[in-house]
This record gives sequence, structure tokens and C-alpha cells, in this order.
Amino acid sequence: MILMGTGSELPLCYDAAETVRESGKNVRVVSLPCWEKFLEQDAEYQESVLPAAVPLSKRLAVEAASPFGWGTFAGNTITIDRFGISAPGGDIAKFFGFTTENVVEAAMKL
Repeated sequence: MILMGTGSELPLCYDAAETVRESGKNVRVVSLPCWEKFLEQDAEYQESVLPAAVPLSKRLAVEAASPFGWGTFAGNTITIDRFGISAPGGDIAKFFGFTTENVVEAAMKL
């Protein structure tokens, strides 16, 4: 499986990957900060980062923003699909599922 993010979500992916690996699953963590730059790369490079052998159904994108566009790279997401919630950052992160525990739970279902 592949866990991916663009920035601040990557520590969640790394921490979750460690836990998931303990269950015997293979996990790759990918930093994908710019889709456009990634898609400009040749097919060999793209395949080395996101191998076709790992289907979309075995990929989880963790993004503290809209899920828009992630369907190209991942079949599963932990994202934010609404606006207007106000609270301390940690509370908001937990509310939307941006916790290591939630990423582990989602990854284990892949």
C-alpha cells in the first residue's frame, strides 16, 4: 500500500506506516507536494514513485484540504470537504481524522 501527503500530513503517514508494518503489511510513504511537477516527469520516474502494481484501492492520500484531484493518485482519502469550522488546530485535526490512529485504521482497511 501507499500512504501519501503533500506536507504537514506526512508525519502522520510515516507514523501510521510504522504501525501498519508491524502487522506485516508492506507500506510506502510518498511525498507528493506538486501533482503538476510529478506529471511532468517521465513515465519511468512516475512508475518508480507510484507503481501501477499498487492499485488505487491500495493507496491512501492524507490531505488537510479538499479531496479534489486526489482520485488520479489514490482511491482513498482522509481530507476536508467543508468550511466554516473554528477551533484550536489540534481539535480541528482530530475532528477531521488527522491523527495517526485514524490513518492507521484507514490503512488497515486497504
